[in-house]
Amino acid sequence: MIIGSAYRRGLRDSASIALGYVPVAISFGLTAVHAGLSPWLAVMVSLIVYAGASQFILISLLVAGAAYPSILGIVLLMNLRHVFYGPTLMGFFTGPRTVSSLFMAPGLTDEVFAASAAGVARQPAQEQESWYCGLQLGSYLSWVLGTAVGAFFASDLLGQSPVLEKTLGFVLPALFFALLLEIRRSAPLPVLAAAAVGAVLAMAFLPSYLAIIVGMLAGGLMALRRA
Repeated sequence: MIIGSAYRRGLRDSASIALGYVPVAISFGLTAVHAGLSPWLAVMVSLIVYAGASQFILISLLVAGAAYPSILGIVLLMNLRHVFYGPTLMGFFTGPRTVSSLFMAPGLTDEVFAASAAGVARQPAQEQESWYCGLQLGSYLSWVLGTAVGAFFASDLLGQSPVLEKTLGFVLPALFFALLLEIRRSAPLPVLAAAAVGAVLAMAFLPSYLAIIVGMLAGGLMALRRA
């Protein structure tokens, strides 16, 4: 009963992430279909890749005729930050381990990580893993369902509403900003400042997906220095 209620609580808490995911996922579904993918293939990309901005890059590379090894390498580099997310995430859990990491890793996204950093500590120790599993499942389903709406149903509606179509591009940045305000409660300001400065400086020389990794390293070094 405890596990069930914690799982449902995680699903409920994923609503804030879903509010940001669904419009962007609809936009991805539209983009993929307009680029020549079938609606079913667009949904399969979200089901299997589930990587937000990387999926848009994936579509643009496919349209540009890039070689498959190059596409794979670029998408992997863009998501290399998850190598840092995983160990950090496991440090949030203080209760007994009952769920395999193989089931906890696939749903780990930027937004799920940020929500977990602020939310896991507020859960009872024995309910933390169940809460997290509900959080990541709700987020995943919202992304996949949003993609399906965009791929199968929303093309005509958005085509008749240019304002709505342009508005979709602002939803994901707004979600990131809200999550930044949330994670501020659990991360010291010097750590956040070091990560931000490191990422901004790196963007002058590196692509954004590599600059994020530099920022994470800078924040990690600051946290070690303060420890």
